Amino acid sequence: MAAVAESPAAAAAAEDREPQREAVPGLESQRRQIENGENGRGPPLRAGESWFLVERHWYKQWEVHVQGGGQDPSTFPGCINNAELFEDQVNWRLKKGLVEGEDYVLLPAAAWHYLVSWYGLEHGQPPIERKVIRRYLAVSPAFARLCVLPSQSLVVELSSIQKVEVYPVELLLIQHSDMDTAHTAQFNRTDSIGFQEDLECGPSPSTDLVLRTAQEQFLVSPQEETRLWIKNAEGSFERLCNTRVTVLDAALQTGQVVIMETRNKDGTWPSAQLPAMSSASEEDEDFQGQPGICGLTNLGNTCFMNSALQCLSNVPQLTNYFLKNRYLEELNFCNPLGMKGEIAEAYADLVKQAWSGHHRSIVPHVFKTKVGHFASQFLGYQQHDSQELLSFLLDGLHEDLNRVKKKEYVELCDAAGRPDQEVAREAWQNHRRRNDSVIVDTFHGLFKSTVVCPDCGNVSVTFDPFCYLSVPLPVTHKRVMEVFFVSMDPRRKPEQHRLVVPKRGKISDLCVALAKHTGVSPERMMVADVFSHRFYKIYQLEESLSSILDRDDIFIYEVSGRAAIGENSREDVVLPIYLRERTPARDYNNSYYGLMLFGHPLLVSVPRDRLSWDALYHILLYRLSRYVTRPSSDDEDDGDEKDLEDKDNLPKPGHVAGGSSQDPGPEQAGPSSGVAGGSRAPVDNSPGPSHWPQRARRKHLFTLQTVNSNGTSDRSTFNEDTHGVSFSSQPYIAIDWEPEMKKRYYDEVEAEGYVKHDCVGYVLKKAPVRLQECIELFTTTETLEKENPWYCPNCKQHQLATKKLDLWMLPETLIIHLKRFSYTKFSREKLDTLVEFPIRDLDFSKFVIKPQNESAPELYKYDLIAVSNHYGGLRDGHYTTFACNKDSGQWHYFDDNSVSPVTENQIESKAAYVLFYQRQDVARRLQPQPSLSDPPASPACGTPANFEFMDIN
Repeated sequence: MAAVAESPAAAAAAEDREPQREAVPGLESQRRQIENGENGRGPPLRAGESWFLVERHWYKQWEVHVQGGGQDPSTFPGCINNAELFEDQVNWRLKKGLVEGEDYVLLPAAAWHYLVSWYGLEHGQPPIERKVIRRYLAVSPAFARLCVLPSQSLVVELSSIQKVEVYPVELLLIQHSDMDTAHTAQFNRTDSIGFQEDLECGPSPSTDLVLRTAQEQFLVSPQEETRLWIKNAEGSFERLCNTRVTVLDAALQTGQVVIMETRNKDGTWPSAQLPAMSSASEEDEDFQGQPGICGLTNLGNTCFMNSALQCLSNVPQLTNYFLKNRYLEELNFCNPLGMKGEIAEAYADLVKQAWSGHHRSIVPHVFKTKVGHFASQFLGYQQHDSQELLSFLLDGLHEDLNRVKKKEYVELCDAAGRPDQEVAREAWQNHRRRNDSVIVDTFHGLFKSTVVCPDCGNVSVTFDPFCYLSVPLPVTHKRVMEVFFVSMDPRRKPEQHRLVVPKRGKISDLCVALAKHTGVSPERMMVADVFSHRFYKIYQLEESLSSILDRDDIFIYEVSGRAAIGENSREDVVLPIYLRERTPARDYNNSYYGLMLFGHPLLVSVPRDRLSWDALYHILLYRLSRYVTRPSSDDEDDGDEKDLEDKDNLPKPGHVAGGSSQDPGPEQAGPSSGVAGGSRAPVDNSPGPSHWPQRARRKHLFTLQTVNSNGTSDRSTFNEDTHGVSFSSQPYIAIDWEPEMKKRYYDEVEAEGYVKHDCVGYVLKKAPVRLQECIELFTTTETLEKENPWYCPNCKQHQLATKKLDLWMLPETLIIHLKRFSYTKFSREKLDTLVEFPIRDLDFSKFVIKPQNESAPELYKYDLIAVSNHYGGLRDGHYTTFACNKDSGQWHYFDDNSVSPVTENQIESKAAYVLFYQRQDVARRLQPQPSLSDPPASPACGTPANFEFMDIN
């Protein structure tokens, strides 16, 4: 019961409800009916019943009257008068501290109506009706242990008592648009907050609702969507999310403020508008566009979320479910597997805003926060997969809207030789006993899974529900790699090659493929990954190609061949060569921090018998001759007086920084260590640079320095008086240039030049595949991997069984996930194969093995309604959406907050990642029936001719 201060209007309404005056029975009969009858004061209290307060003085006067048999006319009580119980006769509020038996008596509803029919009620006074509530007695855990009660219970219920609630809860109702005006309303603690429905009897008309009272008070139509907030003791506001609870369950107290908020016409809530958005909302206040044609702002790497939301928003039956507020009746706040209705409400807010027609784009900040709160993997602003978010969102919406409040335990049963139809029907019924929501109605289908043991031949058949199909793409076994070939001939520029190699091949396969283009033997090639002017890694022939990524810069160097065994044979040493430039004023503490790497490194073969600094200088000068100019005779004559200084510029044993105990060894030198491993470039027994003889020379363009694999060196670790340094690992040589010498003799443009081989124009043609081929591949029998064996109940051990999936029953809306991201033990890649998928009439009749209804072929035909696209590679990329508007039938391209119309021939691309198909019978059912006066509507997902279209490609 709710009453706004028990106004005179309520009193008049109460008089209208009173029964007509009956013939007054005898006084003794009156006494028996009121005090001793089954409808009198004798019956026990029952929760939910109505009792009425009667002023004690009037009731005692009536008792004297009936007990005296009416002999004394002065004892006649007259009309029932409760004036002494009210503080005033305007608001009709009860006095504080009234005591039963001293100030009033309680009468059940039947006895009250008897007295009113016999004696009447004082004009203008409202009846004082109160409800019976149940109060529980509870004890603390300490007392529970004394009573030998379950100690794990925090509160143990012993018994309950019924009590008439004389003083109801007085709430201050406020409308969000007028926070200064409060209206007082009284509610019993058994009254519900909002719409309360009995599962068997339907809505209860006798239950007064706080929300309904607020709507009536503020003249808000019940068709408008509203929500309630309460103001707590700290002054902050808290949402009353679950309105199916009572005032007592919500812990509302007298004097508490309850605010009612009404949703704006643009789908937003007044309380959710941030100050920074006020200007944008004012600009869009008068905007009226096509509902559903609304972008989503990218909050920072949230294009994956925007793409999934746009696809889901364009599923007609799901969007209509939220727009028509049917979700409000099915919010499940007590599901331990759900999100307390918060995900469903956040998604509903987005749908209502996007389909209000009042926004060009919206900011999904609240939704993003809710998703991160319930799924920590989506916290922050890292890039994610749109299909992964879609999977989480569908599961979250299902649990938040699950009509099953208490999930019963269901035991999964194997077919055990029973007919498929019987087993499938049982599996689907068991699934619906625990899962019943709009998500199940729209997206769930049924698989048939057949597993066969390879040893005993045991066949296990089960039927499992699914929400989407993840279909594989046919994988090619070839790979295209781009490399640069560096010849030993200094006159030839590096050549760019495009090679076709096996995906699971080795480095040797790469060399063999290059040999077909260059004529150079694979034995004379070394493969290296160049990064930031240094060797990031130098590969061995037996290493796998999967370690090379498409974005790596791969250089293949020609080196001298393997030495033949014989008396006159000689072996060559392969030296990695870096280029460095000295920067002035950067040489601190005698350390070369001022040397900067530049250009492309080299791998140079040096004969063992010519291992000297002077010989190495001339060998490198020859290798650089294409872009390094030799000094002229005038330059050689210039500076004769500096010959002695030039000798000092020669690298000496004391200047060598490659062999101290502080240098990184083979395991410390980084990925480039072990450059000349194997017999191709033996260095273990080769003399180090400290043993190379030195020869005075005149003008030198650069100096040589031994360095580590990172190209850095440190002279301070060596003594100038040392006679040699032994090398335990491959030495790296740096060519150090003075800035003036580099500027004068080094041609940077020529050094960076390269040519393209004819094979660069070759493109590995990937034949497009049809979507039907992917589905066929999905239903193909496969053998389980070692990491995922099947336990055979007959063999009593895990087996690598064969497994086959078949489609038994398809949903209204079918989501097909193209598995473009391939992760195996050998490689990781994104498949950019073009998948040809039909816009209309995708026929599943040959894939569904359930006996079909031949009279209804539309049950197996689907039309495309949305596509989630992914552009880019494994580590980065961008998500967009194609979607067909359910109202106009027009296709649009959603790129975050940008929306543009497109034609149907632009939808199919290599970026297609997740496809949404709608069954044709559902589309016809949802399509509004036009009247005779209406013009003919365009076909579903058609293409109106009066749009300017965007070229997506």
